[in-house]
Amino acid sequence: MTDRPASQLDRGSFYRFPRCCVVPIGLLFALALAGCNKKAQEAAPTPPLVTVAQPVKRTVTDWDEFTGRFEAIQEVQVRARVGGFVDSVEFTDGAIVHAGDLLYIIDPRPFEAVASQAQGQLDDARAKAELAKRELDRGLNLVQTSAVSVQVVDQRRQALQAAYAAETQAEGALKAAQLNVEFTHVLAPITGRVSRHLVTPGNLVQGADSGATLLTSIVSLDPIYIYFDVDEATYQRNSRLWFEGKRPSSRDTSNPVQVTLTGEIKPSHEGKMDFLDNRLDISTATLRSRAIVPNKDLSILPGQFGRVRIIGSSPYEALLIPDTAIATDQSRKIVFVVKADNTVDVRPVMLGPLDGGLRVIREGLMPEDQVIVDGLQRARVGAKVTPKKAQAPADDKAPAGARP
Repeated sequence: MTDRPASQLDRGSFYRFPRCCVVPIGLLFALALAGCNKKAQEAAPTPPLVTVAQPVKRTVTDWDEFTGRFEAIQEVQVRARVGGFVDSVEFTDGAIVHAGDLLYIIDPRPFEAVASQAQGQLDDARAKAELAKRELDRGLNLVQTSAVSVQVVDQRRQALQAAYAAETQAEGALKAAQLNVEFTHVLAPITGRVSRHLVTPGNLVQGADSGATLLTSIVSLDPIYIYFDVDEATYQRNSRLWFEGKRPSSRDTSNPVQVTLTGEIKPSHEGKMDFLDNRLDISTATLRSRAIVPNKDLSILPGQFGRVRIIGSSPYEALLIPDTAIATDQSRKIVFVVKADNTVDVRPVMLGPLDGGLRVIREGLMPEDQVIVDGLQRARVGAKVTPKKAQAPADDKAPAGARP
């Protein structure tokens, strides 16, 4: 019989292995699968870490905010009251001047001459009045002895009255001449900041009788007005609060205001309401309002813009959260909260104003809710998270009202 090659195995040799040898192979496969599952469980990520905080509860007051423009309480255009040539300018352009400070000198010599003439006329009128009085006294004595007639006495009495009238006219002419002399020294009528000088020495200026020449202008700075327009809806809401006794009216109460200047992020000046107009502007449906603001450092100038905040409600209890915890879902505002099982839920909320860096939540939250304030990008609705308590925010008592 021919031998088979050593490389070829008998097909039946596979069947000659014991069946018990198959069991260890299956067991090894099961153990391998168990090891893979254990490694998969060990490699599963832990829930993401988020920072949570409960809403802060405190008493707040709503404020309404408007854009306003500053205007001087007093503004004067300094004009020449007498005509003549300007002798000198006695102020520095843009300086602070006080009421009564000398600004201009107009050549006073022509007016001094007129005043001297008026003084002479007054002296003459007084002398004539004195003579007329003596003649009348003499006539009254003579009429008793019939040395003069009653008619002569009447004539002398009339002459005395005419002399007195002439004396009065002379006194008025002298006062007018003296006023003109005073007007040659142009004085500051108010305290404030003066503009530049518009007329240099040597120029002829016109007086009040022939179109007074503008010399400069002065505006007062402390305090200063800020005018702003209140929309009709806000006015009606405030009026309703006043009728309900929840807010004092700015017509009869100097309600406080806060002013934020251009470039500032929080109010830097405080003032009080000073005026409400008596009608709404029909073209804009707004009510012109005014507040008065102290300006001790003279940093505010007329013409500047500012954001004005006025009281918009009575004090009330509110829940507040950091503004960064609020997200936007299409047209609604939402916040993410962590439930008791550490899963994330979403809550639609109604927002109020900012108060000391925190946002007032009018509806949608409860005091015990755990709001995600950091890690919003890692939170998914229905997914588990690892919550971490946030540090309690500072209880800043700054008034509410600033809006983004």
